[in-house]
Amino acid sequence: MTTTSRDSAPVWGLVLAGGRSARMGVDKCALELHGEPQARHAYALLREFMPETRVSARPEQRALPALAGLPLIEDRYEGIGPVSGVLSAMEAQPGVAWLTLACDLPLVDARGVRALLDGRDPARLATAYMATDGYFEPLFAIYEPAMEPWLRERLGRGRYSLREALADADVRLLCPPEDQMLMNVNTPEDLAEARGAIARGGVRA
Repeated sequence: MTTTSRDSAPVWGLVLAGGRSARMGVDKCALELHGEPQARHAYALLREFMPETRVSARPEQRALPALAGLPLIEDRYEGIGPVSGVLSAMEAQPGVAWLTLACDLPLVDARGVRALLDGRDPARLATAYMATDGYFEPLFAIYEPAMEPWLRERLGRGRYSLREALADADVRLLCPPEDQMLMNVNTPEDLAEARGAIARGGVRA
């Protein structure tokens, strides 16, 4: 169910699928770790909590079978990383808070989504988990509508990092249900490690 309250914006889901996947060598949105392309798995996971869920993708990805039939928001900016997906979603649907989940975080499960929603502080600019390196995890977080002008101001100064934006903003910081959940899959070696974790039953979908 979409999370809302009297004084907070509704939360919609956003799968971030527009990454270039340079180190992986193949488009990460099409990787299969749970029996289906990762973009579709992440979309189904978010829809359990937020019926209004979208997928952010580059225009040229529209023809990918992994994204067929999914409700897409095309990235409107090039070469600036995942902040493009967040800002494009904010433009497409003003007044909405976006819970983002990147395709390269395959170990995120329902516990993580539920805990993030339960820990949300709509009075802050964002709510995010602490990654294993002690910094914010920007690819699985809730961005409030008030975050948009903050991101745009940074964009105007050539600062595109979502992680740095979170570090400088008023953010509610949460501890993840388990550290492994935030494992980022960027290389074939990471992919093999993630497959092993899933095979061992370490993650509940």
